[in-house]
Amino acid sequence: MKKTNAMRILDGLKIQYETLEYEDNTDHALSKGAANLTASKLNEDANCVFKTIVMQNESKEIFVFCQNATCEINLKKARNVSNSKEITPVKQEQLLALTGYVRGGCSPIGMKKKYRTFIDESVLLCDYVFISAGIRGQQIKIAPQDLVKACDATVCDLALEA
Repeated sequence: MKKTNAMRILDGLKIQYETLEYEDNTDHALSKGAANLTASKLNEDANCVFKTIVMQNESKEIFVFCQNATCEINLKKARNVSNSKEITPVKQEQLLALTGYVRGGCSPIGMKKKYRTFIDESVLLCDYVFISAGIRGQQIKIAPQDLVKACDATVCDLALEA
């Protein structure tokens, strides 16, 4: 298995992780529930499979948000934690240039630049979590605290209430 940038960073930080591969032929449109499909393919709890969503505010400042597959991000909460007036997901065609990753393979670890990162507090309820390894069809299994450390992330409530 070829090492991704996310894996190299975890290796450099001496953080333990596992990688898992799965068949990925999914449309990664935001409305399609790709993270839930990933959880199903891995036979893992969707509450512990985290999707990475890159957003920008009115000043074009970029932020990274991680949310479990069962929830959506509450934009009001995202605005509050990032001190933004407006916040929207970056367009798919901008994602690669900003992060070095494509939709469906976007890891919160190892982006082209270091962006402020926020992870939903539900991460702390899991013994381990799954995030994209940086390419489609590969996930990293990692302890929640190690993910927070590797991303230098803020843990906060991001969930949209049902």
